[in-house]
Amino acid sequence: MAMITTHRSLSGSSQSPRSPSPQPSLSVSVTDPVKLGNGVQAYISYRVITKTNLPEYQGSEKIVIRRYSDFVWLRDRLFEKYKGIFIPPLPEKSAVEKFRFSAEFIEMRRQGLDVFVNRIALHPELQKSDDLRIFLQADEETMERARSQDIGIFKKKPADLMQIFKDVQSKVSDVVLGKEKPVEESNPAYEKLKHYIFELENHLAEAQKHAFRLVKRHRELGQSLADFGKAVKLLSASEQKTLGKAFSDLGTKAEMLSAKLQKEAHNLLMNFEEPLKDYVRAVQSIKATMVERANAFRQQCELAETIKLKEINLDKLMLTRSEKVGEAEIEYKELKVEGEEATRRFETIVHRMNEEIVHFQEQKTLDLGLAFHEFAKGQAQLANEIADAWRSLLPKLEACSSTHP
Repeated sequence: MAMITTHRSLSGSSQSPRSPSPQPSLSVSVTDPVKLGNGVQAYISYRVITKTNLPEYQGSEKIVIRRYSDFVWLRDRLFEKYKGIFIPPLPEKSAVEKFRFSAEFIEMRRQGLDVFVNRIALHPELQKSDDLRIFLQADEETMERARSQDIGIFKKKPADLMQIFKDVQSKVSDVVLGKEKPVEESNPAYEKLKHYIFELENHLAEAQKHAFRLVKRHRELGQSLADFGKAVKLLSASEQKTLGKAFSDLGTKAEMLSAKLQKEAHNLLMNFEEPLKDYVRAVQSIKATMVERANAFRQQCELAETIKLKEINLDKLMLTRSEKVGEAEIEYKELKVEGEEATRRFETIVHRMNEEIVHFQEQKTLDLGLAFHEFAKGQAQLANEIADAWRSLLPKLEACSSTHP
């Protein structure tokens, strides 16, 4: 997943040749995963290194220690504050306890966390977030204090937060597809986008499933070749010199190819399966944003309807010169303000989503194009190495078969 590219600059424009000031930059590295604690309390910590020349940051370089739940905190804060923006997805937690602290899983998650935070750092709006600055600069005590001061959804434990987002995902289809729709947005272009996102999720999930099978197949074939190599080497010890040497070479080649297959399986996992899985999660983030859009549209429409009723009621009170006119006027004005704010919220979400989907499609083309290119290149190289290895044994094996009619 480290191959995922990021091409959006902080300023959005190239530096003027007349300007002596350096290009604004903000880069983050997630490094050095370390296991801390024991048993159920065990967790992995990471060094998060920030390098920047932005004036709002304290110095040009800062190193802090963070754990997975801190990344979850950052994701949750951004999701709550930046409606309409596709918040980058986090790498998932291991559902199987025995894999939580395997070297491969830890490295896979480290790469995923690195991609996550750099996507935020390169986003023109998210990079300005106070929460990002806290995450990148605060010491552990300050970070903990910031988290403890959160209200509402953020007061919940990480496990509860994960359940909330699972609940949101379980409702996405109903809201977006219109099964739960007292009020539904009618927009042909948006309907087309929704259909595209649901189709994309299905196709990505199917591709990721088969990528997983490819990784498994490479590992199984590699293990089978290793076992075969050992068996043939043992067989060579009981054979005559020429045949024994040929069998020994055959076993050595099998073991060598086993190592290559295991290496390619790892490359497939990191550079092919994981990017596909990452984009499945990215699409789920888009769907969660669609839920927010549906909620904002519904709230806008419900307030508009309430305002109409209040206006009719106010007109009746004014015609009858009721003493309640003053109170009704205050309520009407307050509702008008609330309705205008709801309209602004919805329009902001729509505007942000229009920009976000363009960038998402551009980035997806780059990332998946690179993933499939690396897949094809790796498979071609592996096939050539396998063919060369077996071909190099043919003269010796042919010599053995010709001497024994």
